[in-house]
Amino acid sequence: MSIEIKVPVLPESVADAVVATWHKKPGEFVKRDENLVDIETDKVVLEVVAPADGVIESILKDKGATVGAQETIALFKAGDASAAAAPAAKVDAPKTETKAAAAPAPAVAASTAEASDVLTPAVRRLVAEHGLDASKIPASGKDGRLTKEDVEAFISGKTAKAAAPAAAAKAAPVAAPAVAVPGSREERRVPMTRLRQRIAERLLSAQQNAAILTTFNDVNMKPVMELRAKYKEQFEKTHGVKLGFMSFFVKAATEALKRYPEVNASIDGNDVVYHGYYDIGVAVSAPRGLVVPVLRDTDRMGLADMEKAIGSYGQKAKDGTLTVEEMTGGTFTISNGGTFGSLFATPIINPPQSAILGMFRTEDRVMAVNGQVVIQPMMYVALSYDHRIIDGRESVGFLKTIKEFIEDPARLLLNV
Repeated sequence: MSIEIKVPVLPESVADAVVATWHKKPGEFVKRDENLVDIETDKVVLEVVAPADGVIESILKDKGATVGAQETIALFKAGDASAAAAPAAKVDAPKTETKAAAAPAPAVAASTAEASDVLTPAVRRLVAEHGLDASKIPASGKDGRLTKEDVEAFISGKTAKAAAPAAAAKAAPVAAPAVAVPGSREERRVPMTRLRQRIAERLLSAQQNAAILTTFNDVNMKPVMELRAKYKEQFEKTHGVKLGFMSFFVKAATEALKRYPEVNASIDGNDVVYHGYYDIGVAVSAPRGLVVPVLRDTDRMGLADMEKAIGSYGQKAKDGTLTVEEMTGGTFTISNGGTFGSLFATPIINPPQSAILGMFRTEDRVMAVNGQVVIQPMMYVALSYDHRIIDGRESVGFLKTIKEFIEDPARLLLNV
């Protein structure tokens, strides 16, 4: 009896999804809980696993198809490896040569399935896209696990090795050698991912539906840098996590939001909704695009809690394992363009929030301090805000409060 493989229940805010990658083919034996297909929404990639040992009888929705929640995308038949091989043998029986050539296939499929059991979604997708056998790729990760870097290095090496034979084969039918034409104007058309489409829609909507204005300031990072240098080893030894700069800004933003509740509010129709909690999103660049996981109740978190959460979200973003719940909500966002070397920019609000703080690169600049010319490590910061709800007084005061907290970290502890 066939088992229907269905699309998982989608989050409330997600209307449909797209079949991203089929990891198994019809007739290929799979083990229980092995990933069959990735379903991509505009927020996350959902994995659909095998309900039991068996084979996929037929795929009803190919790669790229748009599907809805609980829609049937394949038919699955439970059974052991010997039972799974029987239908394939029956189909190939009239063609003896094809059957003989296909004999080693179950062993290859089994090795691939075994290797994919420990692969992260990001690695699994990369292996599937290039048609690789994961068991043949040298692994350098913990406990012999295969990392994304391992796969990319293998692909690069494979491409380099294949380049010379491919060029020779291409040149064989013609007298002249194959030479790249200087100044060639190649184009490549690639469909936007669901996540990239959603990012584009939200950013365009923010520009069209909000009165966005940006105010700037600069921050002397020397006090925080000295504090971090003094306690970073003891902090890591005590809490098991490194002390970064983002936690200081999250803490400073939380305290500033308490003083300026309009910045923590949002517009709903003709109403202003003032949030009595502080959920701060931290923008993270992932392979699939920009994602914003949310730190909940930051007013109750210490610096160590923040650093652990930020580190965990960063790894999940890289692996593609962030959940919808981890990226839903948020009353304020912080974006750190300085990690990519950006000196100055105007961040775009993340709707329905009313403001976003941008951090940028720290660099030594000549400053006048108490009548003396000194060199200080300075950072530009920017606050983009919705002028419909936040006035200049609140926006400038909010950013000034951030500056004061960072330049005098003791105020964060004394709450003054």
